[in-house]
Amino acid sequence: MTKAKTKTKIKTHKATSKRFRLTGTGLLRRTRLGKSHLRRRKSARAKAEFGELKTVQAHGLKKRVKRLAPYLKQK
Repeated sequence: MTKAKTKTKIKTHKATSKRFRLTGTGLLRRTRLGKSHLRRRKSARAKAEFGELKTVQAHGLKKRVKRLAPYLKQK
């Protein structure tokens, strides 16, 4: 009896999976930085933009996220 060789599972980088989302059309979206504290001095428009998700344009970043979170689900 020989054991079947299977590929090992890749662990998901948890911080990456929390910061990025995949849309239904396959676009990679990211959350904004700097929204946890020191918001009093920010303008109302800047604070409103913290709620939006930004689309990732850089090809290198998309490749890195796919490597770090291979099982990233579409939401």
